[in-house]
Amino acid sequence: MPTEDGPRMGLRERKKQRTRDALSQAAVLLIVERGWGGVTEEDIAAAADVSVRTFRNYFSGKAEAVAARHVDRVRRIAGELRARPAAEPLWEAAGNAVRGQFAPEHDIDRSAHERHRADGIRLMLNEPALQGELAKAHAAAEAELTAAIGERTGTDPVGDLYPKLAAAALGATLSAVITHCLQAEPPLPLGQVLDEALDRLTSGLPVP
Repeated sequence: MPTEDGPRMGLRERKKQRTRDALSQAAVLLIVERGWGGVTEEDIAAAADVSVRTFRNYFSGKAEAVAARHVDRVRRIAGELRARPAAEPLWEAAGNAVRGQFAPEHDIDRSAHERHRADGIRLMLNEPALQGELAKAHAAAEAELTAAIGERTGTDPVGDLYPKLAAAALGATLSAVITHCLQAEPPLPLGQVLDEALDRLTSGLPVP
């Protein structure tokens, strides 16, 4: 029987995650709108309605706040992948998990229909000050996917190649889709390109 501490801890963790999400989203939206140099930690905290001290409890700076959005999204994908029906083929389950995090109403997809917003996202992602945090974020995200795929396929995330290969392929697919959509003239709807990319991935990398 669960103790009172369990539900309370769960509530605290959910509240912390909501604060983290709000800060990360505020960082992305402000930087896209104003440019990297036009946004401070104080701006991000104010937009999320928290103190600067709270911001610094979650992130070392605005680069980490931006990169966290990718890690958190992939963690949700990994969690959804674990929750999909066991009988569902891996790549069908992965596709469904990914689509749930890249729905048409997602801010990146909305901005893809607006030239200035697409330009802002591209400039943000190419910001040199962000590159180190993005590299760490990609590594953390790939580790999450590797673990989830290992569980799903009964393979060892450490000792077997397959979950690493599958996670790397899925992560690279997501990155390629976002880049392709933002660089197209005019920017392409992310959902449509994502469906095409996932279909191609599914047909070319079967479960061993």
